[in-house]
Amino acid sequence: MVKPATPTEMMTIAAARALKSSDVCFVGIGAPSAACNLARLTHAPGITLIYESGTIDTRPDVLPLSIGDGELCDTALTTVSVPEMFRYWLQGGRITVGFLGGAQIDRFANLNTTVVGAYDQPKVRLPGGGGAPEIAIHCGEIFITMAMGSRAFVDKLPFITSLGHGTGPGSREKLGVKTRGPTRVITDLCVMEPDPETRELTVTSLHPGATREAVEAGCGWTLRFAEGLSETAPPTDEELAVLRDLHERTRRAHAGEA
Repeated sequence: MVKPATPTEMMTIAAARALKSSDVCFVGIGAPSAACNLARLTHAPGITLIYESGTIDTRPDVLPLSIGDGELCDTALTTVSVPEMFRYWLQGGRITVGFLGGAQIDRFANLNTTVVGAYDQPKVRLPGGGGAPEIAIHCGEIFITMAMGSRAFVDKLPFITSLGHGTGPGSREKLGVKTRGPTRVITDLCVMEPDPETRELTVTSLHPGATREAVEAGCGWTLRFAEGLSETAPPTDEELAVLRDLHERTRRAHAGEA
């Protein structure tokens, strides 16, 4: 009997399902990388995965520890310089989907990966933006993966590192940004999408076993739920087996067992 999916596995699988074989995807490290490679190993074998270090069409056997992991370069079709990656591929509009995570997110899907607290005297100094600010505005659309929690889903960000939908309708357009921005936020409890009119994140699907109350408790603002709220399809045996095998290979490789 297959062991039931954990909330993190459900989040990864739901995120992977959002991708198509025809996508050219800019991949973030961590949960986005797991989701993108799960998609590649299941329903989207033709997907082109691009990492910030310049690796194009990489097909890693194990999940990378960072964008500088040799696994990415070793399994890539080609590797280009970082300036070429950003100028020609990203700014040139050649990437359909950017997959991002963050430390904090607000109701308009803006992301913070810079500081918690005042910028000049932060409570916590976070890793920073890296390439995320550019990915957020130049990819055709953005998918975000984050675990629910009131410290992560906050009413007001102390710092906006990567633009989502700004302060609502028209914010991206006023800044001259022509891409769609975040179209889906996948969490360990639910899937959210921006409301077509207000651009505020709205829960459109609850994962199996998740409740409205649990989702509301993990959010720092009053969440909206779609009228046609649905339940996320449970993971298939294949999805779970492939994901768990990927994580086990990764664990063994990074532990020096393989």
